[in-house]
Order: sequence, then C-alpha cells, then structure tokens
Amino acid sequence: MPLDPRIPPVPLQEQWHYFTEHCQLVNPNNKRKHTILVIGTGLAGASAAATLAELGYSVKSFCIQDSPRRAHSIAAQGGINASKNYPNDGDSVWRLFYDTIKGGDYRSRESNVYRLAQISSQIIDQCVAQGVPFAREYSGLLANRSFGGAQVSRTFYAQGQTGQQLLLGAYSALMRQVGLGKVQLFPRREMLELVVIDGVAQGIVTRNLLTGQLERYAGDAVLLATGGYGNVFNLSTNGRNSNVTAAWRCHQRGAYFANPCYTQIHPTCIPVSGEYQSKLTLMSESLRNDGRVWVPTQPGDGRSPQQIPEVDRDYYLETRYPAFGNLVPRDVASRNSKSMIDQGKGVGTTGLAVYLDFRDAIAQQGRDAIAQRYGNLFQMYQRITGEDPYAEPMRIYPAIHYTMGGLWVDYHLMSNLPGLFVLGEANFSDHGANRLGASALMQGLADGYFVIPYTLGDYIAHRSGGTVKTSHVAFEEAEVTALARLNQLLQIQGEKTVLSFHRELGQILWDNVGISRDRNRLESTIIRLQDLRQEFWQNLRVPGEANTLNKNLEMAGRVADFIELGELMTRDALNREESCGCHFREEYQTPEGEAKRNDEDYRYVAAWEYTGAGRSPQLHPEPLTFSAVELTQRSYK
Repeated sequence: MPLDPRIPPVPLQEQWHYFTEHCQLVNPNNKRKHTILVIGTGLAGASAAATLAELGYSVKSFCIQDSPRRAHSIAAQGGINASKNYPNDGDSVWRLFYDTIKGGDYRSRESNVYRLAQISSQIIDQCVAQGVPFAREYSGLLANRSFGGAQVSRTFYAQGQTGQQLLLGAYSALMRQVGLGKVQLFPRREMLELVVIDGVAQGIVTRNLLTGQLERYAGDAVLLATGGYGNVFNLSTNGRNSNVTAAWRCHQRGAYFANPCYTQIHPTCIPVSGEYQSKLTLMSESLRNDGRVWVPTQPGDGRSPQQIPEVDRDYYLETRYPAFGNLVPRDVASRNSKSMIDQGKGVGTTGLAVYLDFRDAIAQQGRDAIAQRYGNLFQMYQRITGEDPYAEPMRIYPAIHYTMGGLWVDYHLMSNLPGLFVLGEANFSDHGANRLGASALMQGLADGYFVIPYTLGDYIAHRSGGTVKTSHVAFEEAEVTALARLNQLLQIQGEKTVLSFHRELGQILWDNVGISRDRNRLESTIIRLQDLRQEFWQNLRVPGEANTLNKNLEMAGRVADFIELGELMTRDALNREESCGCHFREEYQTPEGEAKRNDEDYRYVAAWEYTGAGRSPQLHPEPLTFSAVELTQRSYK
C-alpha cells in the first residue's frame, strides 16, 4: 500500500489554511475525556504538552531526565529562524521556504516546509509573550543575525543561549499546566515499548530509571518527541542521554523509519582531544558571521597562527563561494573543511582542525562589540580549551550534530501507525538532506505549539472507542517483552563494557557513514556491524540488577538499539546512489567536487519497514513532487 502524505488538495500557499478550516474539531467538554501521552519534554514535547493541556486534554508527560529543563533542546545556541523581515532586507515566507528546500537539497516535502515558513513568525510572537529575552536593537526591535544558507538576517537569538531561553518558556507553560492538574509529569522514565492494539498506537511501557520498575500507561494517542539519534556515532554534540530507543521501539512495532542516513555534520565544533571524551561541544554557527575560516596555504605548516602572514592563509570558503563566503550551509562548510584536512592543511596538535579567526572583526568593530555578541561562547571555548579566542583563532572541526532522518510522518505529523504522532527532530519531515542553521528550534516549536493542536484534534474527532485499560493483554505482552530484553542484557556476562562497544560502533559509522561514503566501504560496514551486533550479545558485561537504578543497563539497551539503527543507516546510504546535502557519496560528485543528485531515480523519501531481527528491511518510497520550485544544482558561489 503506497504511503499517503495526506497533503491538502489545494495550491501550496493555501494548504495549511485549508486544513485548519476543514479539519474536524473536538468539543471542549469532550477533550477532557481523552488522554494524550507525550514522550519527551524538549521544545517539541513541552510545547505540545502545554498547548494540549491548555486546550483541555488530559496529558501525561514523560521525560528521561530528572527535570524537563534538562532536555537537550536547552543546548541550542545560535538562534531561531522566522520570516518577519525586521531588517527590511527582502525576507519573506517564500524566501524562508525556498532557502529551506534548497538547503535540504530538494529532498524534503514541499507542503511541510511551506507550513513551517508560514508559522515561523507566530513562534516568535508566542515566545516574546512568554518573556523569552531575545536580543534587541537600540530601538527596542528584536535583533536579527545571519546563518548559513541565507542571504538575509532572519535569525532571532538570545546571545548564545537561545535554546535555553526558549526551553524555559516552554517549560514554564508546561509547569503551569502541571500546577493546574491538567498535566501529569513523569520524570526519570524511559519508554521501552509502544503498545499497538488492532493496528493503533494506544499506550506505552516505561521503566522507572530510579526503581527499575516497569509501568504501563494507556492513551488515546501517543506523541513521540524524543529528539534525534546522533549519539549512534558515540561522539556528537548531543547530551549523553539522547538516544533512539523510543523511536526504534516504534519502528519495531510497525512505524516506518525515513531517511535514516541523513545526518547533519556541523562545521563549527571544538575538535576531539582524546578518547576520554564523552561528547563534543558545539560552537554556534552564528560565529561565522564575524569569524573567518582559514587554513595555512602549505600543507604541514607548523607555525602558530600569529606567525602565519596573510599571504600564507587560505580563506577557502570565501574564495570558493564568494556569494555566501563563510555563511555557506553546514554540509558545504563541513565537506570543505574535511577536504582541507585531507590535503594535510589541518591545524593543531592532531591536524584535525581549521581556524575560525576573529582578528579582523575585533580590529574593525572593537573587542566590546564582539564580546557583546558572542561573549558567553568565547568564555565556553576558553574554559574547554584553555585558549583565548580574543587573542588567537578558535580551532574547529566538523562533528555529528543533528539528524534529518526519523520516523516517517504525513502532513498531520502522524506516522503510518494510526495514533502515533511524531514531533520535532524525531520525525523526518522538514529538512531534507541538510538542515539549515537555526531551523531546529523553529520546527520543534511549530510542531508543538501550532501544528499538533489541529492535527491531533482531527484524529481524535474521527476516533471511535474509548481509552483502553492497561489490563489489556497487549500491555501485558509489551511488558513481558521489555523485561525479557533487560534480563537478556544482564545474563550475557561477557567481558566488554557498554562504553567499549559504543566507541567501536561510533568509530565505524564516523569513518564510513559520516562526512563521505562510498559503495565498498558501505558494503563492508554492514558486515562489520552484523559482527559487532553478534559480539555484543555474546560478550557484553552489564553489572547490577534490573529492579534498581542501573546506568549500565540503561546504556546497554540504548547501544543495542544503536547497533541495529547503524545497520539501517548504512543500508539507506548504500541504497541512495547519489550525493545530496550531508549525504556525500564519493562516486557521485560534480567536476567541482559538489554533491551530485539523481532526481530521476532518487527523488523520494526512503521509508523503511522493520521486517524482523536479522532480516533486510523493506523500502517504501514516498515520491517527492515539486510544484513551486525548480530543481537545480545547488550553488552558493
């Protein structure tokens, strides 16, 4: 049965308005009869839970952390896009839509992206009303900065703490509803099973991470807002608790996983310094507004940056992409940095870095002006590296940051499993093969505040039957399955730690399914991952017990899922014989070394169906149609 994205049958610019005018509504008195389960309390989850509770639904909210404030959304730095055109530099809904489609290399669904651009301005108004302290100009107007992939300034920001401030706004709205008794909050819970009854998602099984007890929850709909799966690479900019387990369990229960190989490589991260690291630190893309990226002209130049004269510096992004310069999209900047390093021009003790230099900006604008814009980011860099970025260039290197792939959803944000909605980074819908900077926060809040209240209501209005009871046999079966998996992990009693397996998995994927890929390496990677999975289930050692706090057991379950996901990512990358966005197949590139798409054969969303452990997944392509934009070779020159 072909995938139906359920796009409204009207021109692109009218689709969201048409949907909101024609969707079914739920009587206010009836909303309180319906229980909605929201998994995750980041921007998408917190905004959705708060908004649905405000509308009158009974909401149960689950987070893996001890507080919703610790969701990974809090780590976002540089800003959030919106098409308000405050600087009067020519921005519009259309330009934001077009930049997003082009930035994703024409591999995202037009309707979802246009809706995102339409809603973007409402997000800013919502957050200002909540008291989010966006930066302002002297006049009092909200300030804007530029981000990669755009020639306008449309990014609203709160210095380098935008994610934190936006999450505190959503958290405040959520906790207001908790205080009113409309939201029940369940911290330190990890979703281990999705309960599907008669083909419909109707509940979950969670593990209380403090006591180890399994718990059952029933609902009329399940909203998954658990973020991305970047930690499959072990080292990424994600918090260590970020994982794929909830989404993977939904996948195993029938939800299609779309475009899993589409991962974002962020060009502006602090380089790896040793095996002791548990994660990588992002330096906001906003720094590329004033910082200049360069490497020495000659390979192996060991001089300090202060000793290298202008004539011996290669400002390669400015030279190769004069129209966008240092503000090319993230995938373009990352690939070019890798190219410089492959040529032996890398800097630092490892040679795995390039310079991001503020010398000229400080000379032109003054130290105080640069400190006002980026002070907390400079402070963070200095604390981590021991180097003063005011006096010497930052060293940066690409790192895994965001995942464009995720569970497949239609225009309503519902997966192919009725009753299972997927919001924010956990779905695939808005970014194609590369996400533009400052669009993650935009998508999460658009989905939670403005999209899901309409689309969920339409689903509830058409739904028949009441909320099932947790005594239903399907809940018992799901709990037995979850407990058996935990016990299996504890009973292996091998010799290798969870961390050692995670490190090995991450290195395999980074080397072969990271910035660049090719057929031979992808084929051998599938075999290596199958061997790693076999070794994991034979030689893992997890100390402790199931019915207690056990961090090793938590991580073991997540790494087991990461290994399976890694194989699906590799198969997806192997299947897509083209280069697009962050997915760069060495065999498919232009003479200038840019990504070369194959629109004739691969203009589709690759949605994969789980067919069982050890079996090859089944591909269900969703063709992408473009009525408003012309598919062209992406150029930022």
